[in-house]
Amino acid sequence: MNGGLPHMYYFYILRSKRNRKLYLGQTADLKARIKSHNAGENKATKPNIPYELIFYSAFNNEGDAINSEQYFKTTAGWKRLSKMLENTLKVK
Repeated sequence: MNGGLPHMYYFYILRSKRNRKLYLGQTADLKARIKSHNAGENKATKPNIPYELIFYSAFNNEGDAINSEQYFKTTAGWKRLSKMLENTLKVK
């Protein structure tokens, strides 16, 4: 039992510690997903491991997490992300 808390879905952004490339995704298990990325289990992210989590947003609905990922992959979404994470993205 989870104490009455709803099951959460996450939109997340990882940054490669190797070359600072960003990866955007969504998942129902954030900790396991990050571990999977850093273990090289994802073909898209394997070349740039290790990653650090720089942003996440939690949702009660899986569709909202998917929509968030899709939006932030658009030109308008990237502009908004750049503004939202302005200071984080400057940190080396």
